[in-house]
Amino acid sequence: MSTTGTVTLNPSIIGQAEKHHTAILTLALAGTTLDEKQWITLNQLVAADAAVAGEAHVAKVAGMTQWQPADVEHALNLLITAGLVRQTASEQVEISEAGRETVARVRAISGGIVGRAYGSVAAEELEVAARVLVAITARMSEELARV
Repeated sequence: MSTTGTVTLNPSIIGQAEKHHTAILTLALAGTTLDEKQWITLNQLVAADAAVAGEAHVAKVAGMTQWQPADVEHALNLLITAGLVRQTASEQVEISEAGRETVARVRAISGGIVGRAYGSVAAEELEVAARVLVAITARMSEELARV
């Protein structure tokens, strides 16, 4: 893609960026048993950094991804079965040591590629892009809630 001339943010550009991010994630997940749903469900447990109620975690991931809660629950159950997530007696879930190791390996692979790509853009421009994408995503979420 040429970086000369005026470029206006549009769904095609966002879609292309998402497809490239997905390709990098697919590369990083190679050799694991994880798919995208499992990865995001697992990664969000790392972000929580504590045991959380299983139902609340499913709802959070479903809301942020627009996936069906049943699909997220299935991904969570697969992670539990694989030993990457533990379920406590009080119906909470937390990442296991094996889960943390898996996340570290995947992030090491994807982080280098993504870091180089994002590093090619000025920090100020990344801040503007982040604000714009957050605003667009919030508005789309509002629109979807009306449908």
